[in-house]
Amino acid sequence: MQKTHPVSVTRNKTYDMIVSGMLIALVFTATLLLNIKLPITANGGLVHLGTAMLFISSILFGPKKGAIAGGVGMGLFDLVSGWTLWAPFTLLTRGLQGYIVGKIAWSGGREGKSPVFNTIAAIVSLPFMLAGYYLCEAVLFSNWIIPAASIPGNITQNVVGLIVAIPVCIALKKVPAFK
Repeated sequence: MQKTHPVSVTRNKTYDMIVSGMLIALVFTATLLLNIKLPITANGGLVHLGTAMLFISSILFGPKKGAIAGGVGMGLFDLVSGWTLWAPFTLLTRGLQGYIVGKIAWSGGREGKSPVFNTIAAIVSLPFMLAGYYLCEAVLFSNWIIPAASIPGNITQNVVGLIVAIPVCIALKKVPAFK
């Protein structure tokens, strides 16, 4: 059994923290700067590129970093942009979505290299995201009908994220750092 040197363990942990911090910042920035408020319902909803960054983070770096980037990045957006009440729900819902995408994309040793499995991963994660936000709205509005109005916007947001993320991941997987 080979022992790992303490310096290399510290270096790996530091690297992981730096990558996670950068992914959180990318998800946060893409959500904050690249969003469109939908005029669907009173509570609106957003289509933003944070979902694309969640998918990209999960596909390129796996379930753990995808969960952290998606949950914390979008949760921070909620905190600083007037959606504060949503932050805990976003942390859980988007964290779960990032984990699911990464888990499927990295299953069977694929390491996010299969565009087909990456697409399936994003699609499989959608019902969990929809259910998470549906339950959140049901609790916040004390109503089980009103949240249904947000479903089309949430689906649109995920479709846009998928359309952006898959080609970006295909291109980045050709870069030596991501092979």
